[in-house]
Amino acid sequence: MPDNQPGLTASGASASPGGATVLDKQFGLTAHGTSVRTEVIAGITTFLTMAYIIFVNPEILSSTGMDRNAVFVATCLAAALGSAIMALWANWPIGMAPGMGLNAFFAFTVVGALGFTWQQALGAVFISGLVFLFLSVTGIRRWLIAGIPTSMRSAIAAGIGMFLGLIALKNSGIVVDNPATLVALGDLTQIGTLLAILGFFIIAALDALKVRGAILIGILVITVVSIAIGASPFAGVISMPPSIMPTFLQLDIAGALTVGIFHVILVMVLVEVFDATGTLIGVAKRAGLLTEGPTHTNKNLGRALMADSTAILAGSMLGTSSTTAYVESASGVQAGGRTGLTALVVAVLFLLAVFFAPLAGSVPAYATAPALLYVACLMVREFEEIAWSDVTESAPAVLTALMMPFTYSIANGLAFGFVSYAAIKLATGRAREVHAATWIVAALFVIRFAFFME
Repeated sequence: MPDNQPGLTASGASASPGGATVLDKQFGLTAHGTSVRTEVIAGITTFLTMAYIIFVNPEILSSTGMDRNAVFVATCLAAALGSAIMALWANWPIGMAPGMGLNAFFAFTVVGALGFTWQQALGAVFISGLVFLFLSVTGIRRWLIAGIPTSMRSAIAAGIGMFLGLIALKNSGIVVDNPATLVALGDLTQIGTLLAILGFFIIAALDALKVRGAILIGILVITVVSIAIGASPFAGVISMPPSIMPTFLQLDIAGALTVGIFHVILVMVLVEVFDATGTLIGVAKRAGLLTEGPTHTNKNLGRALMADSTAILAGSMLGTSSTTAYVESASGVQAGGRTGLTALVVAVLFLLAVFFAPLAGSVPAYATAPALLYVACLMVREFEEIAWSDVTESAPAVLTALMMPFTYSIANGLAFGFVSYAAIKLATGRAREVHAATWIVAALFVIRFAFFME
């Protein structure tokens, strides 16, 4: 192709009035030193690394009694809407989707252990979104982030990873219950268990080899193998999207305002604050959108913080657990994504994914289990950020992480962690090191233990 072909820029992006010129004006491509082609590739890269959620989220949430097909559509639409808001409002290259960890908390703790209906749980997500939006608008969100010690933030991420890992091991049959020891090794000769183990090795190997979409590929490979050997049925690949009505606007806000669900909303808000904010700042710094230092400066940071807050509200109305910024967006940034056009491509791809409901329905639980387990492995790496030489930091952090899987509750992990952090600092005469935000959170959990235990 000749270098001087009309309508193409040196970067290969269309320069027609309806093409890159409009996109450049909307997203500031030239100002960010990028092009349409680069942003599209970055968007595809990000989508491939986070698309596993369209298979995993319905598997998790359907355990509450929610319609699996409706959750699939809600997951795709929530991801598309959240990513579009991030693209068009904040102009940041960050994909959004229902978050890992909070979906497990929603299904296995709020509904499974505490006995609330999934409609009430959706109501709690909506209320947490309102609180999250308030914290973002007022600036309290940044104050909270600044006030929570690094060791606790790392422990929360690692603990959620361990919680997901236990769920994955249970779903794959690798770990089973035992009346004498609580847990024991399952029957490793079962087809589903063997396929789950194979899936984990495939995902880990592909990711080590820097293959884009390693988790998604692992899920699809195990699904294909399972169907090929007759272990699971094949429902097809493409169809018109199923109805979202079984979950759309089914949230029970009044039911979520009952006294017993107070700490559920508290936990949702805390995890949303730490997870989403940390991801936004981390990915944005990698993209060169934020300056280093105690205060991050970028005119769109506030908009980005607002974008993920509003996405939570929208997701709860569609019928899914909390929507959040995805750390997998770093893969798109690595591929050159610098503007909201990357996130817009992610949004379009998630929108197109609604036509793959039959494929999602063909994915067995033991095909998504290795994805959960590998995500758990990635999250547990946060342990390296803990100050192990200081027991007043390390002990509460370890307690936080241990209590999540061993009590099957993110809420309990947060409660034991924050209360023990404040108590140990106080007992060692180092109470002044505890930020006011930590004292407040610890006090809220003490109140929860004292008055609101079921």
